[in-house]
Amino acid sequence: MTTQYRQSTAVQGVLIGAMAVWGLNVTAVKLLTESFEPTVIAALRMVVACAALTAIMLWKRCGMPVLTWRQFIAMIVCAALMVYVNQILFAEGLQRSTATNCALIMALSPLASTLLAAVAFHERLTMQRMCGVALGFSGVAAVVLSHPGAGMSSAGAGDLMLFAAVVSFAAGGVIIQKLSRQLHPLSISWAIYLIGTVLLVGHTVIGPTALNAAMLFPGWRAWSLVLFSGIVATAVGNLIWNRAIATIGVARTAVFLYWVPVFGVAFAALLLGEALTLWHLAGFVAVIAGTYLGTRQPTVMPVVAP
Repeated sequence: MTTQYRQSTAVQGVLIGAMAVWGLNVTAVKLLTESFEPTVIAALRMVVACAALTAIMLWKRCGMPVLTWRQFIAMIVCAALMVYVNQILFAEGLQRSTATNCALIMALSPLASTLLAAVAFHERLTMQRMCGVALGFSGVAAVVLSHPGAGMSSAGAGDLMLFAAVVSFAAGGVIIQKLSRQLHPLSISWAIYLIGTVLLVGHTVIGPTALNAAMLFPGWRAWSLVLFSGIVATAVGNLIWNRAIATIGVARTAVFLYWVPVFGVAFAALLLGEALTLWHLAGFVAVIAGTYLGTRQPTVMPVVAP
């Protein structure tokens, strides 16, 4: 067994653990919606994550990234999409929907990333990928329309917000792919979270709701979830993700996102007592199948000379 094989196996094992943490994080944020306003949740989680990433930057002695004006503008756009807009939609959507639905909708993340990358980098959309799109959206529709009253009910609106959060994060990922050719992944992550956190805190402070001590400190239980979500799920989870990309490649790493809805649905049922229906099962199968088809590289048949 070679050292490279052992390292790859170890990274994959750690990745599965990170996906379990991300699945649990869905339940954690859902519980936080009972104690905080959605924008406050987003701001607090990102402040904690940014502080943790800053500490890691200092520990690893990574220098501050020197950016050109073009890179700086790209960072701002990326931070707005992946942190500011994404986190607000994520928290607002979870307040209106369920952790189970959120986990299923998040399974569309690799598919959304693949489609947006195809548009940005002019990749050809094959019939296989188009089938993946159809299956993926069918799965989300099965989840959304399973609610009594469906359509634009409270849960339906929450599901649409969660879907928009997935698209926002994927759009920022396209910019990340371009920036990663010039900058260190840890430096990119730190800069994006710093800018995004400033935007979130500013939004929260000037928002219509006046902040007070009771809103910011509802108890030790809520703050333990904030620390878990910000440090373990966001900061450490992203570091594991970046290391995996560097070790086994982005294509193989992206496959592990399929585990997030599996763990997310399991934790939602176990810890929140959310009911699972046949609609959830159908939606889960369709989303996973669509994501697999949408992100799978087509097999190229060898050409045999006549």
